Parts: sequence; structure tokens; C-alpha cells
Amino acid sequence: MVRRAGARFAYWLSRRCLASGSGAFSSRFASGICSLTRAPSYGGSDAGVASPRSWCPSRSFHGSRPMCVRDYYEVLGVTKNASPSEIKKAYYALAKKLHPDTNKDDAEAERKFQEVQRAYEVLKDDEKRSLYDQVGAEAFEQAASGGGPGGGPFDGGFNPFEEFFRGGGMGSDFFGNIFNRKGRDIQVELELSFMEAVQGCTKTVSFQAELPCETCNGTGVPPGTKPETCRACRGSGMTFMQKGPFRIQSTCMHCGGTGKTVKSFCKTCKGGKVVAGTKSVRIDVMPGMDDNETIRINRGGGADPEGDLPGDLYVKLKVHQDPVFRREGRDIHVDAVLSVTQAILGGSIQVPTLTGDVVLKVRQGTQPGQKVVLRGKGIKTRSSSFYGDQFVHFNISIPTNLTQRQRAIIEEFAKEEQQREDFKGAAAAAGASG
Repeated sequence: MVRRAGARFAYWLSRRCLASGSGAFSSRFASGICSLTRAPSYGGSDAGVASPRSWCPSRSFHGSRPMCVRDYYEVLGVTKNASPSEIKKAYYALAKKLHPDTNKDDAEAERKFQEVQRAYEVLKDDEKRSLYDQVGAEAFEQAASGGGPGGGPFDGGFNPFEEFFRGGGMGSDFFGNIFNRKGRDIQVELELSFMEAVQGCTKTVSFQAELPCETCNGTGVPPGTKPETCRACRGSGMTFMQKGPFRIQSTCMHCGGTGKTVKSFCKTCKGGKVVAGTKSVRIDVMPGMDDNETIRINRGGGADPEGDLPGDLYVKLKVHQDPVFRREGRDIHVDAVLSVTQAILGGSIQVPTLTGDVVLKVRQGTQPGQKVVLRGKGIKTRSSSFYGDQFVHFNISIPTNLTQRQRAIIEEFAKEEQQREDFKGAAAAAGASG
């Protein structure tokens, strides 16, 4: 396993460093391994070099879990290919069977119950489960604990295990991003009308999340329960075990390192401190938000069982299309329909904008598809201090039903147009022959 191989590696490397007898790296690593007695100086290059015989067997090597950790799949009695529903079903069956309230005469029931809880907490989370499958139980527990404060042999010096994990391409945040997470992050969708997104609004969203248990006020135990000193660690929160030259210091499995135990858990949350429920959060939508943008509400997600750091709420916006306005970033587009006479002769029309209708002059001879720009009539987004523009696109409406007089006028207009074209053709031919 990773820890045992690491211990052998540390011992071998320390002996190599001590035997070399020179270099800052040698003395730095040796000081991290244990407190070594300096050999008396008789002058010469070896003065001040630590003696290899003064190895200190009582130096503590800290780990947050015991060396031998049972496989989580074995604890729950499922295979490694088990589905989330199978894992959940196995957990609830074991939790009911091993709960301390129903096994008051069994001293091992509480330990087994905590072991089952720990296995389920890891295997129910896809990210943690994926990591667990890669590194195994012992390496996973060691990484989850972070080694604990002030007990490791590499405090203040070179740490070969840290370098090993970094060198493997995992990165310094590979484990931290998983185990530092508290309450569950939640993502919801919020539907808005076009104008609500453009002008801003206030909405309330409701969703399912973990909430602090009201029965026990998030403590996990019935009100008035007094914790007792853990008998396994005698209140220290740590247990010790000698392994060769190392004295292994581990977090107590009975009390989880708190030094205290309780005989009964809250019946509502079963000691979990949180329960599933409906949570409502008020959302302030800033003006200018667009479709598929996400609003992050810090600490708006699921409750943290420890009560310190709830998860975050991510609100993804779904903005409905508007029958009049079309949006492209900060700019707005609208269509304006002109009659034939307005397009030919010009005039004025009313055009809708985000702040109300405005009168727009139409130049004579306006063509279909031509557009004009209304500066500053668009949208002001969060990333800009300026408003966008509004583009007005002209379409020409061709009449389908004409009165006799209208038809006669149009026909007369067509004849004049034809005569003009004939005259231009004749003039062009005469110029070519002359």
C-alpha cells in the first residue's frame, strides 16, 4: 500500500542522506525525520553531521486513520460495479441493523455504524468514488485527513510523499478540492421574460436541499444530551500504534477525533445533522442578463452538517424570446413595415423601443431590407457602462387588393416607367451608331 511503501521509502532515503554526510538537503531531511544527536566535532569536514546510530524510534508519524482500512465496498456488502441505488439500499439496510439505539448491548455496534456511514459518504459521491477507485482505501483516507497537525516526520522539511503526488500529475489541489467541500452545491433554472432580463427583477426560487435538522438544531443528538469521554482514546481524540521505527498516531475511529461520544442520535436526522427539505432563496436579477447566464449565490445551497460552510446555489437563466425585439449582445433589433407610398414618398412612423415608442422619419425611396440605427437605445450590460444600439429593419408591404382607381394610377405609372426605359434605350442606340 501507499503508506507502507512510503514508510520504507522515507527510512531508506533518510539513511542515504545521513550516509552522504554533506549538503543542506541531507541535514534538512534528517531534521525532518527525527531528533538526531549530533556527533562530537573533532575538526574536519564531518563536523556537525548527524550520526546514523542516533535514530529516534519514538518520533510520531501522524495519519488520520488506522493503517488497515476496510474496503468500502466490502463494508457495505456490494460489488465495485454497484449502482448508486444499490449502494443506497445497502447502506439503509445496514444503518437500520447497526444503529446504536437498536444494539445497546453490542459495544461494537457504534463502531460498525460509523464505518458504514463513512463508506456511504464516499461511495454516494461520484467524484469521491472515482478517486477512491483509483487510489484505494488507505491512500484515500490518508489524503482525506491531510496528515493532521504537527505529528508527521516531514514537518518543516522535504516531504517525499507530497512530491510523489505532485509528480504524478495530480496537482496540489487534487485532494483538497474534494475534501474541503462542505455543503452540497445546487443548480436550478429560472425562467424570465425578455423584459425581466433586460430591465432586471426580483424572483424567488424553491428547490430541494439539505436543511439543518430542526429537531436537534443541527447537533445530531437529542436536546439535552451530554457527551461522554471516549473510552477508546480517553478523550484525546487520537490512538497510537507502534510500527517498527515509527509510532503511528491516528484519529480515533470511535469518536472521530473529538474525544467525546454520545449514546443516542437524533431520531429525525439519525445523527446526520441535516434533513432533506424545500429551501427558498430570493434572487436579485441584475438588468441586462442574457439567456444561459448563471447567477451564483454564495452559501445558498445545501446545509453543511458541521454548520460552517453551506454549499453555493447556481441559478441558470432561461430567457423567453420576445415577439417584437431580438437581442444580439447589447444591441436590439426590430422590424418596421412600410407601405409602398411610404417607401416611395417618405414620411414618419412609430417604432417601439425598450423605453417606449418613438417617431422615426422615413426617407423617400427607402428600399426593402434597409435599416437605420438608433444610438443608445439598446441594453446596458453588467460588463459595460454604455448602452447598446437599436437597429430598425424596413420591410415593404405590397397591397394585394386594389380599387379601380388605384389600379388605373398604378398602370399609368407603369406606362410612364416603360416610356422612360424605351427612351433610354433609343438614346443609347443612337449614341452607339453616331
